[in-house]
Amino acid sequence: MKALLRAAVTLAVLAAGWQALVWATGLPRYLLPGPLAVADAMRRQAPLLLNHGLTTLAEILIGLVAGVALGTVSALLLARFRTARRWLMPLLLVSQAIPVFALAPLLVLWLGYGMASKIAMAVLVIYFPVTTALFDGLRRTDPGWLDLARTMGASPAAILWTIRLPAALPAFWSGVRVAAAVAPIGAVIGEWVGSSSGLGYLMLHANARMQIDLLFAAVLVLGLFAVTLYAAVDALARRALPWQSDTQPADDAES
Repeated sequence: MKALLRAAVTLAVLAAGWQALVWATGLPRYLLPGPLAVADAMRRQAPLLLNHGLTTLAEILIGLVAGVALGTVSALLLARFRTARRWLMPLLLVSQAIPVFALAPLLVLWLGYGMASKIAMAVLVIYFPVTTALFDGLRRTDPGWLDLARTMGASPAAILWTIRLPAALPAFWSGVRVAAAVAPIGAVIGEWVGSSSGLGYLMLHANARMQIDLLFAAVLVLGLFAVTLYAAVDALARRALPWQSDTQPADDAES
């Protein structure tokens, strides 16, 4: 409760400073609208923001689920098979070496202007952090546990599923947290390159028409999606890892 109160106070202070800057500098609304103007735009354009926001939210959620699933399967293959490491690891690195902006036009060309290309962009952004986090966790299993399992005659597959994978869950959820934070990036980039709906599409059109208050409103809605998604994933991770308690400084614990 105190954390929420501190967050609310911080946001209120930032909004007040933002509004004071607009009043003090006299900047026109087409350069920097104040938070009051943005809030008014959100009120007036609520149906429009909701319509485009639901499209982007669907792309983010589907991309997150697909990216986490693909990253999990890839990490398990990398950990289980040496041949998979030879073939998948270069692809994993190439997926991050090529900028997503360079791939976005190709995905739109191949998959069209619908949701498929935006979901694919989100998957590309999510795939790397999930795969690397889980693979790293699978490689860092306590050697003593592995030696004991081998002594008891456990097969490599049994060791993977019953020892290595459970031990790697904290690393996996760390990767999913990062994926939840960056998932909106892929979806919005895809919408910027080519789309007929979504918050990215709305941002471009609002900017072209000098409706900067609407542009800021779309950005705030996107930020709300990202924060809410991260908080939901973090809460799910805490429930999935009840045995793992947070370590924090004493002054933070008291607050």
